[in-house]
Amino acid sequence: MLKKRISVSRKRQITIPIEFFKRLGIEKEVECYLQNNALVIRPVRENSGEFDEQILADLISQGLSGQELLEKFKEMRRQVRPAVERLLDEACLAATGKSQFSTYEDVFGSEEK
Repeated sequence: MLKKRISVSRKRQITIPIEFFKRLGIEKEVECYLQNNALVIRPVRENSGEFDEQILADLISQGLSGQELLEKFKEMRRQVRPAVERLLDEACLAATGKSQFSTYEDVFGSEEK
């Protein structure tokens, strides 16, 4: 495991060691979050297209094409990450008992008939 001690400036800034920077392929931005009393810093990856085919199929089925299709596709693609982050936040709240949740049976019904 790679480990290094780094200092924090008066402005709460840190410098990411070059070996970490290169190994993780950090480009323009990192995201950070708290997990189990640890600060996790990881590279921001642009949307890698997980939902591109579904988005395009939906927009085409709506009759969009050309520039209109392109603009609507970009708009919908930007909404994917925030939606997934909201789902993860809701899942964490439900897992810790801080929010209501639905069971599999609540959503899909019981297999018994």
